[in-house]
Amino acid sequence: MARFVRHPHVVVHPPALDGSRRVTVDDRLLGLATHLDDVVRLLRQVDLDRVEVEESDLVEWLGGGAEDWA
Repeated sequence: MARFVRHPHVVVHPPALDGSRRVTVDDRLLGLATHLDDVVRLLRQVDLDRVEVEESDLVEWLGGGAEDWA
């Protein structure tokens, strides 16, 4: 019997007017990021520190990618 492992759905939302981006996991707000390092820090707080933020299929970037910060 196959087992399905559920992975968290991480979303980095489009930049706000101030340049910050909301980061959510499964619709739960983790916080605001103003740089890629902030996204890594926020994910570390919920034990997702092994996620390759820029390349992982677990992270959905809306309104631009990891290099897009206003």
